[in-house]
This record gives sequence, C-alpha cells and structure tokens, in this order.
Amino acid sequence: MRGGCRLLPLLLLVVLWGLCRGREPAPGAVTCGSVLKLLNTRHNVRLHSHEVKYGSGSGQQSVTGVEASDDANSYWRIRGKSDSSCQRGTPVKCGQAIRLTHVNTGKNLHTHHFPSPLSNNQEVSAFGDDGEGDDLDIWIVQCGGTYWEREDAVRFKHVGTEVFLSITGEQYGHPIRGQREVHGMPTANHHNYWKAMEGVFIKPSVDPAKHDEL
Repeated sequence: MRGGCRLLPLLLLVVLWGLCRGREPAPGAVTCGSVLKLLNTRHNVRLHSHEVKYGSGSGQQSVTGVEASDDANSYWRIRGKSDSSCQRGTPVKCGQAIRLTHVNTGKNLHTHHFPSPLSNNQEVSAFGDDGEGDDLDIWIVQCGGTYWEREDAVRFKHVGTEVFLSITGEQYGHPIRGQREVHGMPTANHHNYWKAMEGVFIKPSVDPAKHDEL
C-alpha cells in the first residue's frame, strides 16, 4: 500500500506534464513575424503583388496569382491587427485577426467595395505605406484546430466586408500576362483555400521573446 502511495506523486507529475505539453503550439505552427508565400490549392498559384496599379476600380497596387515558385514578389509578412497583438514568434491561432504585408513594397493585403477587373467580384489590392494602412487590411484566419499549421489549407475572411480571399482562374493580359486575378468572394468554397509554402518561419514559442529562425 505504501508503495502505491509513493507512486501517486509521480503519476500526478506525468499527467500534469502531458496536459502542459498539450497546450504548447506544434512545431509546424505559422507564427507572427514569419515571411512566407501562400499557395491557392485549387489553382496552384501563389499570392503575389508588384508595383503595377489597377487601370480601373481603386487604381491601387494590384494583387495577382502567379505560377512561379521563385518570384520574390510573392513574399508576405504575417502581422497582427496591431503590432502588440501579434508579437514575433507567437503562434497564429485559428480565428485570429492578422495583416499580410507585402515584403517588397510594404503595402498590406486589402479589399473594399470596388469590382474586380475581370470577374466582377470584389477587388483585392495592396494598400498603405511601410506596413501602415487602415481597417480594411484586417483578415481572419479560418482553420480547423487551435493554431494555423503550415500543412493546413486555410481561408482568409475579410473583417470589413466579409468576403474570402479567392482565385477563380481569370487571367490578365498585358502588362501582367498570364497572372491570375485575386478577388474577394462572399461564399466559402474550394476557390479560397490557401497553404503556407516557401519562407522564413519563426520557431513557435509560448514565450514570444524566445524564438529562432528555421
């Protein structure tokens, strides 16, 4: 009986350790501050922007989808609704509000009530200066678990207009021939799934001050 009593503290420690481990983010979680490319899983193109403005609609910097995996204009930085809400190295939770900042131009992924040029859905643009834009730069990460995992196909729902970041396959001509139109759609469907691909990922940590680049 005494031997069984001695085992109780040990068993308790094992159970508590298991519970604590269950709350830790998985090693593959996407984290704040990471720089990555996003692949539309239906159309196999990466979210892209460049210093080419729309010739209609808002006239803001255009956002497209490209097939090339090595294009440097397809990198986006993961940021929070505010910088304090998404400290570097913190895992992004499903349902969290984020901003996606285009690395090469410093503009944020943005949408608003303008028609997209090809499909007449809702225009998606890149907006702002040096990562600062407005409230129409905010998107909610929709995924099935606790955290946004790199292997997950996720959706991005726009907070201000409730559309989903989507591609349906329409292609541009000159000067961005072959690139796909990116737009907002009001319904969740197979055109608005995205997956994290190439990039520099900050190692997940429950302590945002402790992180390493992978």
